[in-house]
This record gives sequence, structure tokens and C-alpha cells, in this order.
Amino acid sequence: MDTKNITIAYIGGGSRGWAWGLMSDLAAQDLLCGTVKLYDIDREAAEANEVIGNKAQYAEGAKSAWKYKAVDSLKEALTGADFAVLSILPATFDEMESDVHAPEKYGIYQSVGDTAGPGGLVRALRTVPMYEVIAEAIKEYAPDAWVINYTNPMSLCVRSLYEVFPQIKAFGCCHEVFSTQELLACALKEMRGIEGVTRNDISVNVQGINHFTWLSDAWYRDINLMDVYKEFVDKYYESGYIQDESNHWMNSTFACAQRVKFDLFKRYGEIAAAGDRHLAEFMPGKTYLADPETVKSWMFGLTTVAWRKEDLKNRLERSAKLCSGEEEFKLRKTGEEGVNMMQALCGCKTLVSNVNLPNIGQAPDLPMGAIVETNAVFRHNTVKPICAGRMNNEVHNMVARHVGNHETIIKAALTRDKDLAFAAFINDPLVTCSLSDSKKLFDEMLENTKAYLPGWNI
Repeated sequence: MDTKNITIAYIGGGSRGWAWGLMSDLAAQDLLCGTVKLYDIDREAAEANEVIGNKAQYAEGAKSAWKYKAVDSLKEALTGADFAVLSILPATFDEMESDVHAPEKYGIYQSVGDTAGPGGLVRALRTVPMYEVIAEAIKEYAPDAWVINYTNPMSLCVRSLYEVFPQIKAFGCCHEVFSTQELLACALKEMRGIEGVTRNDISVNVQGINHFTWLSDAWYRDINLMDVYKEFVDKYYESGYIQDESNHWMNSTFACAQRVKFDLFKRYGEIAAAGDRHLAEFMPGKTYLADPETVKSWMFGLTTVAWRKEDLKNRLERSAKLCSGEEEFKLRKTGEEGVNMMQALCGCKTLVSNVNLPNIGQAPDLPMGAIVETNAVFRHNTVKPICAGRMNNEVHNMVARHVGNHETIIKAALTRDKDLAFAAFINDPLVTCSLSDSKKLFDEMLENTKAYLPGWNI
């Protein structure tokens, strides 16, 4: 690849969040430059991002220039692409409102609703057909491109790509482990008085699956951070730990006080490496999500779809201001490593980072081919997963249940098998209602999203 003439296809390029982050990360580095082709089913949104992206090179701190261009089709976006970035919203927030809030009538609460639980499953059912189309297009127009997925449910999106196009060069990126490394740096400062440590200074062994990721060991130089973290957990287990007072869990729908993480460490002796909102959804429904009062006692929040809709309205207003020049585009670090991974794949450096890939042995106690999250080495045109070893038995039992469900869901989604999908639905730990109520809920949720379920008998 010519590092000064990289072509990136951004599928979902009308995004009012992830796209701006990519623009910022690309402009802030100086190893790559080139063209970003923006494809979105909302052409107007992609055109707005074309305007915003082409202004990014003039932002303070910009080190590279990129040309942004909205295009009309997957074919146009992918032809000649070195990288394809996938970041889509499967359907609309109206469908997500059903995913998240319909189960509440049966006492089932979800803090995110895009990965696990009944919401994550139904979101997967409508996402897989979209990813079948995307995978076929990549196979036809950009078979050698590196494909970076950010869409949730991460594991099932990546699994879909490989199921349709087994030779695809795809992986999924998630920043949740990075946030946990930052928490470990806070613990090091708090318990040992060691300051100035960044997440990049902390090495961890990553196991599990996306959003239910675990660290079996962690080190800062010769300091075993598992011991440090134990002391930290003991100190803040009851009170919780507020990493940033300006982002307090009582005022932010995304923040938490880490109490779910701390509780899981006390239970299993390993570090759960995702946000509390995600972790809670993988556990039995009455553990952390029994009702809103229980959630509050664990010091995190339920992200309502009403909040997401209001946030979208605000971002649409901001998009208009950025396009018109009323607001200046400013570079902001996203904390993501997608651009760093691109640099490594172009041969600019070597990088070790956590990533979601098919299991080829890096997770020896999980099924081959399942999408797992482990560390991997990124070098010129290659990604090699690092063997993470066998998991703690209790952690493995929990993770394996979800991996098994993923395999059922992907099969149901690809074959449009409603009975198989329901079998996965009732096997999810959050589905705690009776069998008859589970069937009513399942049928209602499918009805609410049937416009995005082609080929299903609903």
C-alpha cells in the first residue's frame, strides 16, 4: 500500500459520531494520507460529512490532509479500497426503542441493549442480513481490503462477515479494554503513588468475548497489577470509584462507579474489562439489572433510547453548524486504535492491541471459528492473534454460554429460522420471565422490527 495514497471506504459514513472521530484521528497523525469514500443509505448525511471531513485538514493540530467524498453505492465505495470501516446503525432508534424497552413490561431491564440480552439478539437478527450484503460487496469489489468493524453486536457482525466470505480480512475494534487499562493506571497511582502511567505502559492478557472481556493478568513493569487492583477493589468496593467527577455516573448515561467490575473481581478473581453497563447484561438478570433501584445501587445507569434520540437531535444540529462554518471542527482524541492499526498494516510500525477475530487457537477452551477477543500483533499486511491461554473455569463457563448462543443466533439469522432464534432468546441470562411470556415478548419484538427481517415468516 502507498501510505501517501490510502483509500478508505467508510460504510455508514453519514455517522454523526464515529465518522467525526475517524476524521479527527486521521488528521492528527502524519504517517498516512489519502481519500475517504463515504457511503451511507442516508446520502444527505454522507454529503454533510464530506463537507466536514474536508474542513478537518485545516483544524488546529492537523498533520495530514485527506479528501472526503460521498458516494452512491457500496460498489463505488469499495472499489480500490485498502481499508473498509464498518460503522452502521442497524435500522433506526424506533426499532432500538423496542429492543431496549419492550422487555421492561416483563421485568427485564437492559442498560445498553445492543450486544447481549433480548435487545442484542433482535438487533443481531436485523443486522446480519445487512452484513451479508456488505460481505458480498467486499468479496466482489475489495477482496484484499482490511475490514475494521465498529458496529454492535460486535461478535455477531464479525462472525457474519466470515460466514459469508471466509477469506475476508476483517476484525472488530473496541475501546473497552483501553478504559480498563486507564483504571489500572488510576489504581497504581492511588495504591502505590506511581504517577504518569498511561494505558500504553500497562500490559494485559485479554480473554473472552466483546463486552464480556476479562484480564487474567496485568503488569506495569515488574509490578503485578492484580495485587494492586485487589487492594483498590477492597478500598472502593462499597463507595465506588469516580474516575472523573465531570463525568459522574449520576449525571451521565454512560458513566459508572466501577462497582460491577469490583463485584465481578471479588467473585471470580479476574478483572472484567468492559464498562459496567455492558458487563451487567451478560450476567443473570437479577444480579445487577433486577430493576432501576438495583441498577442505581450498583452506581451505573440505564441508557434510554429517549436519551439517544435527543442526543441525535443535538448531533444533527451540530452537523449543520460544522457544515456552515458556524462551529469550527476541532481535533479530539477518540481513544480508539483503528488508525494505529491501519498504520501498522501499512508497515509503518508494529502494534499489539486487543481485537475481535475468529478463534484459530488463541482461545483454546472456546470453539474454533467463534469470534473471541484477545490481543493480536499488527504488522505489515498481517494480524496474528496471541494465544491467551485457558480461562478461569468459572469465567469460562459464563463466557461459553454466550459463545454457544452466538452460534445459535448466527445460524438462525442466516437461515431465517424463527424457532432457532427463540431457542437462543430463552437461553439468554437476562430473559427471566416465564416461557409463555418469553414467547409473547419475542413475537412482539420481531413484529416491531419485521421491516428489517427480509425472508422471515413473521
